[in-house]
Amino acid sequence: MSSDSIVIIPTYNERENVAQMIDTVLGLPQPFDILIVDDGSPDGTAGIVRTKQAEYPERVFLLERAGKQGLGTAYIAGFRWALERDYAYIFEMDCDFSHPPMKLLELYRACAEQGADVAVGSRYTRGGAVKNWPLDRIAMSYGASLYVRLITGMPVKDSTAGFVCYRREVLQTMRLEEVHFKGYAFQIEMKYTAYCLGFTVVEVPITFEDRVLGTSKMNTSIFREAFTGVVKLRWWHSFCGFPGRNEG
Repeated sequence: MSSDSIVIIPTYNERENVAQMIDTVLGLPQPFDILIVDDGSPDGTAGIVRTKQAEYPERVFLLERAGKQGLGTAYIAGFRWALERDYAYIFEMDCDFSHPPMKLLELYRACAEQGADVAVGSRYTRGGAVKNWPLDRIAMSYGASLYVRLITGMPVKDSTAGFVCYRREVLQTMRLEEVHFKGYAFQIEMKYTAYCLGFTVVEVPITFEDRVLGTSKMNTSIFREAFTGVVKLRWWHSFCGFPGRNEG
């Protein structure tokens, strides 16, 4: 293993972005390994990744799954893969460059040097921004984050963010098999679970830029899951002990 950090990137039809993303992350002035979790992309994404594996031996890894199974299950599969190795810092990141790769360095420092257990690349904390999004989508996303804070009391301004660094201890402590959501609400559930378990969650400001290449997977049904899911999360935490501490 060449790094203490692994960046997990789920893909579905990302042939326009995946090679450049791998080159960019591996070109950073700090070593990060990459795990691509591909859900059977019909556009040949996995084949491009295999080419990059030959170019970057022991730095690029590929986990192939049969068909679209949901963002949450892709990350859970990636987390389990990473926890079977000795990575100390495990990252989530999109493949479309909406998450600025250079910010991986700040997320890493937040956890490795500044005491955070979870570091979130945040659009809505001071210094964060959104670029090239229509106003209605900004309003929907920001409104969702406000709603999550209101219902859960969790002091995270960008709870739906998908650009995150976890210390391995956080993921080891969670009962990952009990994570409920597969879509947009997965991001909320992971942060809320970490917060409820007493881990320190911090936000690092980023400028989130809408994708230039490829097709967005975002739609109103994904936001709907998030809105209804927050109430369920609050209920599960209060009465059902939802995915809590892994005593094993």
